[in-house]
Amino acid sequence: MTQAVQVNDGATRLLVLGLGCERGTAAAEVIGLAEEALHAAGQDRRLVLIASLDTRAGEPAMLAAARHFDVPFRTFDATRLEAETPRLANPSDIVFRHTGCHGVAEAAALAAAGAGARLVVPKVRSVHATAAIAESFQPIAKVSSGNESAASIGVRAG
Repeated sequence: MTQAVQVNDGATRLLVLGLGCERGTAAAEVIGLAEEALHAAGQDRRLVLIASLDTRAGEPAMLAAARHFDVPFRTFDATRLEAETPRLANPSDIVFRHTGCHGVAEAAALAAAGAGARLVVPKVRSVHATAAIAESFQPIAKVSSGNESAASIGVRAG
């Protein structure tokens, strides 16, 4: 059974971390880059979700990052991420050729954070990974299901 529980108290600024990585990237590299991006976002915010491209759903480094930060991990298909292209700070034709969308980290963060979201940390890179952070201005509902290994997060219209 799926149950929605509001996790936004209205006062805390909620962040969504978008991640991208090459297959087989070390968890330490992804987590280190994520921590760098979160540091750049500031202290008055709370990470509530990590998001990425659906082809990274089982990537060990992504799952390790979700466990490290104790937040759910959600993925989107390339078509959904491509819809975020007008809002990307760093669209890439190279990324499009490889994935079918013009950005993974920025697009995933924005897609998960909702229509009113804005990038607070545009794409940052390490050798094998990318990270970006979007701030959500909408209530974010936590949805859990016994069929999922980690809870999914959905945006509820406010």
